Amino acid sequence: MTVLVTGGAGYIGSHTVRALRAAGRPVVVLDSLELGHAAAVIDAPIVVGLITDSALIAKIVAEYGVTACIHFAAYKSSAESMTEPEKYFRNNTAGSFELIDALRVNGVNQFVFSSTAATYGTPDMVPVSESNPTGPESPYGLSKLMVEQILGWFSQSHNFRSVSLRYFNAAGAAMDGEIGEDWTVTLNLVPVVMKSMLERRPPLEVFGTDYPTPDGTAIRDYIHVDDLAEAHVKALEYLEANGETTVINLGTGTGSSVQEVIDMAEKVSGVRVPRSYSPRRAGDPVSVYADNTKARQVLGWHPQFGLEEIMESAWRWHSQHLDGFADAQVHHRL
Repeated sequence: MTVLVTGGAGYIGSHTVRALRAAGRPVVVLDSLELGHAAAVIDAPIVVGLITDSALIAKIVAEYGVTACIHFAAYKSSAESMTEPEKYFRNNTAGSFELIDALRVNGVNQFVFSSTAATYGTPDMVPVSESNPTGPESPYGLSKLMVEQILGWFSQSHNFRSVSLRYFNAAGAAMDGEIGEDWTVTLNLVPVVMKSMLERRPPLEVFGTDYPTPDGTAIRDYIHVDDLAEAHVKALEYLEANGETTVINLGTGTGSSVQEVIDMAEKVSGVRVPRSYSPRRAGDPVSVYADNTKARQVLGWHPQFGLEEIMESAWRWHSQHLDGFADAQVHHRL
């Protein structure tokens, strides 16, 4: 009954490993450690390798008794994918196919996929539900959508059942302060805000103050990483109860503006966010947030934490780990 977690030494993956183990589930992590950190999995077993190594996948399945897989291992920068699309299609799409097929051949047919709201592109309406048309605007978004399509066909042809979870904006750190995000490899707003506050980068650049929103800044749906982790456990339970292949949004259902994120960061830390203001960036939507009705109904999941908890946990982690996992004192609690 072991769960294979690919990319389990990464940001969301490591939090999910902790959630699985807290639920009493045996776990084995497969990670290349290109972007992940072995310390983030605490004392869970980890195999260093690639998702494209079918012989290694077969060995892990046999040795650990793997019955399901949660797949995180992917590159995730939309901007980078615009200049290096081959990197994203090779790893995110082709690599995922190799993993999926190797699992199928070795008798594993339950699969939770780390997808993204980038599959929607710029939504034509909000909140964004699963019935919104897909229209990715980057190779990154397309690379994930193609995997969802592969999973659909494998479900039809091989009874390989899956849940594709389309995240909105993952943020925050473990509520107990044990693990968090490596800010050296992310351009997401929350860690960038933290980095500016802690003088590890230039002032935050706010793009656009003239959006048709209450404070003029763009609105996004920020979801706490511990809530995301819990959703993966729920998705696994859904599949174990013979749930059918499906796609589900993961978001809070509430949008927060860039200015609200800044204000909350200052509230929880007592530190001013150094910042400058610039014109809008081309292609940035005004407002994007999730309709999470399906997650609530199908998975029985709902987010526990809001923007304040996100910013508190992020501040706690980043202010105490200025060099990320390089100086993390990770304790073995599970």
